Amino acid sequence: MIGGGDVSPDTLSEALKWGETVVCADGGADVALRAGLRPAAVIGDLDSISGDARAAFDAVLHPVAEQDSTDFDKALRHVAAPLVIGVGFLGRRFDHSLAALHVLLKYRHRPVILLGEDDVVFVPPPVLVLDTDTGQRVSLLPLMPGRVSTRGLRWDVAGAEMSMAAFIGSSNEATGPQVEVRSDGGLALILPRAALGAAVRAVQAAVPAG
Repeated sequence: MIGGGDVSPDTLSEALKWGETVVCADGGADVALRAGLRPAAVIGDLDSISGDARAAFDAVLHPVAEQDSTDFDKALRHVAAPLVIGVGFLGRRFDHSLAALHVLLKYRHRPVILLGEDDVVFVPPPVLVLDTDTGQRVSLLPLMPGRVSTRGLRWDVAGAEMSMAAFIGSSNEATGPQVEVRSDGGLALILPRAALGAAVRAVQAAVPAG
């Protein structure tokens, strides 16, 4: 899924390794047009799409007029997929990045991973086993209060109550080849961009078949 933020060719190529079906959220259509991609759908209120992209993708435009949600939310709401990797939702504008985290929390029961220029961000399932490199950054950001337990981190926690107003787990580190995270709330994991493959495999392994 492509958003309207800045997306480098390398980031777009990395995301496309994990799925060939492209869906654009509003202005993400212009990113797709510049990259020579043909989206299966362009979804949103369509107030950010250029005239060129609108003309090129006229047959796959799906306007959603309401203004109570972001275009990322609108697009995700109308897509059913076993995995969504989003690009163009993290970047220069902090308010847009916060809005993207809000959508991750709202759809935390779906496998959605955001890929930025430097980071991979997602809300893990209740139990996640992640392949890691020793010393790899693993940040735990509680988007809502909840209890968290970990194994394999430099600073492990056991049933810790985490919340934005109290205790968070930024800049933790893996101590070996695997990390286990158990959580009962809306916890976001923030990993280095190079960990995308490990994140995808961990999320897919945690999702029941069918």
